[in-house]
Amino acid sequence: MFNKIIKRGNRKGARGDSAEVAARPAAPSSSSGSGGGGAGGAAPVTVNHASRATAPSPSSPTSPHVTPSAFATNPAVGAASPPLLEPLPLLRDVAAADRPGLILRKLRLVAALFDLSDSLKHPREKEAKRQALLELVDYVQAPAQAAGANAPTRLPDHVQEALVLAISANIFRPLPPALHESAAAIDPGAAPDDDEEPYLDPSWPHLQLVYELLLRYVVSPDTDTKVAKRYVDHAFVLRILDLFDSEDPREREYLKTVLHRIYGKFMVHRPFIRKAINNVFYRFIFETQRYNGIGELLEILGSIINGFALPMKEEHKLFLARALIPLHKPKSVVIYHQQLSYCIVEFVEKDYKLADTVIRGLLKYWPVTNCQKEVLFLGELEEVLEATQPAEFQRCMVPLFKQIARCLNSSHFQVAERALFLWNNDHIVSLIAQNRGVIFPIIFEALERNIHSHWNQAVHGLTANVRKMFLDMDSELFEECQQQYMDKQAKAKEMQEQRESAWRQLEAVVAAKAAGDDMVLVN
Repeated sequence: MFNKIIKRGNRKGARGDSAEVAARPAAPSSSSGSGGGGAGGAAPVTVNHASRATAPSPSSPTSPHVTPSAFATNPAVGAASPPLLEPLPLLRDVAAADRPGLILRKLRLVAALFDLSDSLKHPREKEAKRQALLELVDYVQAPAQAAGANAPTRLPDHVQEALVLAISANIFRPLPPALHESAAAIDPGAAPDDDEEPYLDPSWPHLQLVYELLLRYVVSPDTDTKVAKRYVDHAFVLRILDLFDSEDPREREYLKTVLHRIYGKFMVHRPFIRKAINNVFYRFIFETQRYNGIGELLEILGSIINGFALPMKEEHKLFLARALIPLHKPKSVVIYHQQLSYCIVEFVEKDYKLADTVIRGLLKYWPVTNCQKEVLFLGELEEVLEATQPAEFQRCMVPLFKQIARCLNSSHFQVAERALFLWNNDHIVSLIAQNRGVIFPIIFEALERNIHSHWNQAVHGLTANVRKMFLDMDSELFEECQQQYMDKQAKAKEMQEQRESAWRQLEAVVAAKAAGDDMVLVN
């Protein structure tokens, strides 16, 4: 019994000691490193505040990581007061030999993480961090102007490493749940609303400075790619691509610029970046069909495709066939279709032999019930046909104009109108004229149906113009097609009359049998 009492007293004493330790302000660590904020380097120190009963663990993701070089607690103030800021001089006010050390201290401050959704928490620390970011942006952009004429033109290697680690600690974070995911959690049966306002991250004013620092570092002529590629590596690029799923369009715009600059500067990363973007498209097309940054990635690819050398590599052709063309399949293609169409046309303009592959790919994913997508497809098809040569046109003209004929007879007037607008393009008209013997018979019936039965007057007028164009182009072929159409209609009418006659005979036989008393069962 005595041993149990002693053990119980020890447990209470340990519990009380831990509570007393938690109430004290954490002592600054004497160790220092090249990075901060959970990315490796200096040991983080937890800052205590009056609103917390106990100090959170330094590894806690919600606790601000503050390095001892930037912050120090005032011994004259109790643990309930916020820590006082250690003032850091401006870069221009210190000697050139001391400047790398000061930059490291400012980077440790930048790597400190705060709750940016609440403006009342750590206001002085946030402002100090903002000022440090502004000064570092100016220094990386123009060292001579920011720190004086004697400033070194290139950052030391360990400073570059600390810079990338500080940037990583700020931008690489769990993204908030998407709007459709939040709605699904509340109501699983709710359909996503496409008209919702885009999400704007409350921490964006801070993140913008971090992205600006990264961008200035990448584009700076003083950044040596042989050194920088150690820190801006494949893992860094993959994490950048993950951030493209951000709901905030302002962040995606910065990410687009940063990734494009990385692709242009780090030639060693180019194949990997193309492959990584390829994998993002595959996952979007065949798995999730939800990804916010498809349009921005396509804008980057539009610039990349424009720089492809000829003859085009087989890798690029496979990318067109396996990734870009299947991007027409998702329902959300309306959001990024403009950028996708630009990339597709760039491929055809680079290598005209790809026109047949592109047109057949469009026909494969042609929408059946979505009229808005049909209008977009017809617009893209016109741009592709403008870059198509006669030899490639002949390979795909039969299935192409069968689909165009179906669009001409669409009950949705915008689809029929957009299909008829193809005849306003001189290059397409010349391609049709060269192959009129094949094309006229395919679409003549569709034109006649529009003339006789389409409900929209604008479609009537456009159809009459196209019909007259055919007549002026080749009157003999027009009369031949008209005769074939009349024969087909007469044959169809004759078959309809035979069918109706057969039904009348069957009705008469049934009526005659029903009138009698006997019924014949036919097995």
